[in-house]
Amino acid sequence: MANYTAADVKTLRDRSGAGMMDCKGALDEADGNIDKAMEFLRLKGLKGVTKREGRTTSNGIVLARVASGKGYLIELACETDFVAKAEKFVALGETIADAIAAAGASTVEAALAAPLAGRTVGDSITDEAAIMGEKVELRRLSVVADDNIDAYLHRTSKDLPPQVGVLVAFKGADVETAHDVAVHIAAFSPTYLTMADVPQDIVDTERRIATETARNEGKPEAALEKIVEGRVKGFFKENCLLEQDFAKDNKLSVAKVLEQHSLTVSAFVRYRVGA
Repeated sequence: MANYTAADVKTLRDRSGAGMMDCKGALDEADGNIDKAMEFLRLKGLKGVTKREGRTTSNGIVLARVASGKGYLIELACETDFVAKAEKFVALGETIADAIAAAGASTVEAALAAPLAGRTVGDSITDEAAIMGEKVELRRLSVVADDNIDAYLHRTSKDLPPQVGVLVAFKGADVETAHDVAVHIAAFSPTYLTMADVPQDIVDTERRIATETARNEGKPEAALEKIVEGRVKGFFKENCLLEQDFAKDNKLSVAKVLEQHSLTVSAFVRYRVGA
């Protein structure tokens, strides 16, 4: 008869982030001792590292930190939503975000080498992934800098940790409006800050597609130029932050709102888990 209870299984799941059957198996091996079961899960997980390398990590958490005039946006990825919402995984993300900001890391490589509790961030991820039994990876890291940084994290489900994260780097004193812009970015997912930021080859492609589409629709040649320019303008309005209609007042563009509140946005970053 197993020398543990359902409460012990729950405790081990909460501590490890591992699945129920894995926790039961570990407790069987450890004769009900939770600490030994944790060791078993880690050893079992380390043996399976190679097998996990090819797995897809489409779940996870986004985290943000602001320190010394810089904003850090991080995506820590895992395989399943079960692990993504586990306290162990969320706590790992928080400690990793703290370590990255403390080290001032600006690339994933530098972040993985950052010190964390006597090890590196990379080592900590490997060790915790072994216990959880899933592939866990630091997928992305972005850094912005300016006089002020606003960070916004959005939960797409009450059962999951933040899945969308935004950083806005700006100059100006109206932090409330700057935060509204960050919320706008989370909702409308612009790709570029200004029209000038859109690479010319992308503009050329949009113009070519607009021209071919208009011709296929039977539009007169004399009207093509005006129609194409209108559609390219629509592309800019959809994809460039400053050209978008502001979420809180669609009669104004984001650029106009920033101007009215004496704000200048120099950069932004938006992550969505798995995207």
